[in-house]
Amino acid sequence: MIQLAYAVVRVRGHAGVNADIEDTMRILNLTRINHCVVVPQTSIVKGMLNKAKDYVTWGEISAETLARMIKFRGRLRGDNPIEDAYVKENSNFTSIISLARVIVKDEFQYSDLKDVRPIFRLSPPRKGYEGNKKSFQNGGALGYRAESINELIARML
Repeated sequence: MIQLAYAVVRVRGHAGVNADIEDTMRILNLTRINHCVVVPQTSIVKGMLNKAKDYVTWGEISAETLARMIKFRGRLRGDNPIEDAYVKENSNFTSIISLARVIVKDEFQYSDLKDVRPIFRLSPPRKGYEGNKKSFQNGGALGYRAESINELIARML
């Protein structure tokens, strides 16, 4: 399955962050640690992620992981959970999994769903991050991690 969406998780906090990088993370709606957003794979987004690479981690999200994240951590205005009945009633999709498949293919934006909060507030990962000052390729938690983002998100649900 072709995946055209990134899941982006903020790993580090506000202390000592350059104002340009903080603005970039605010544009991405990543205002707190362990917040996650789903964004399309465009050159603009890739540039933003490259700018914030020392504070976030990202990778291609699978439809199954996104469906679990919407079901367990997706929220509507008023802090109400998102359920299949709500998705069926307020969109052209029959269930959360069908919505997740379309979002992963970048045919629909998660934030376009009526009254939805565009972020997912996740718990800290079980057994912790690998280290929040090194890149993922060097044994840490920061930067691009490809398909491994699904494992991290599973630990955070």
